[in-house]
Amino acid sequence: MIKIGIFGKNLNKDTYPFIQNLIDKLAEVKAQVFIYEDMYQLVKDDIKIQQPKTFQYYEDIRHKLDFLLSLGGDGNMLSTVTLVRDSGIPIIGINLGRLGFLASINKEHIHKAIDCLINNDYSLESRSLLRLTSPHDAFDNLNFALNEITIYKKQPNSMISVRVDVNGQYLNSYWADGLIVATPTGSTAYSLSTGGPIIHPDSHNFIITPIAPHNLSVRPVVIPDSSTISMKVAERDGGFLVSLDSRTIELKSGVELSVEKEAFSIQLVRLPEETFFGTIRAKLLWGIDKRN
Repeated sequence: MIKIGIFGKNLNKDTYPFIQNLIDKLAEVKAQVFIYEDMYQLVKDDIKIQQPKTFQYYEDIRHKLDFLLSLGGDGNMLSTVTLVRDSGIPIIGINLGRLGFLASINKEHIHKAIDCLINNDYSLESRSLLRLTSPHDAFDNLNFALNEITIYKKQPNSMISVRVDVNGQYLNSYWADGLIVATPTGSTAYSLSTGGPIIHPDSHNFIITPIAPHNLSVRPVVIPDSSTISMKVAERDGGFLVSLDSRTIELKSGVELSVEKEAFSIQLVRLPEETFFGTIRAKLLWGIDKRN
């Protein structure tokens, strides 16, 4: 019996028919269903679910699931990563939101997606992560990111100065609103909106992208993901914010942060005919021009 987990947060009632459709399909294929506890409490009065098992934490699922379905948008996918961690559980993203580079499967295609899982008609795409080393283990055991690590100014009307070294060699001191270190997966997220390049997931790179730099000649830099990146915000700038994907804390200026490739990766499920290039064409509306 296939074991499938369902994870969703902040779901609105407009999505409930699609969730019921999913539950009914899983019952049809006789899958054993595990539902995120908070999600179950939210939908149990509106959606018919027969004897589901629930989970709340990483420890509840790491040896129990064949797949984990993420219901929502890319933000929910990033939260799903913090549940899966190094368990190797493949993630499949059902897009109930808007753009969705990671949650790329349309909600109208739920039946097709489940049939593909049951029939082993899918591929797995390995996505690398970043690992942050910071004073006092600021993010505890969740010190990794699928998309990016971002350093950002705390005061809205000022800039910060970030010194960056790569493998012990000085790169630059960035005067800017902030700085992004992104994975290839994150190249289509925050980094893209600040002028960074699109990088194929298999490229084995990091992207260092400044946010609104004061010096207009400063541009994004692509480096090998075997590199170690050291970053330090000038002490006179006061505190600053640092984010791992959607998780943010405040740190004091003057501390040194180190960024490397994480030892484990995340497995994303890809359905037949679903490709990276096809996804970016669809999501970025390439080819809409009639000349194409």
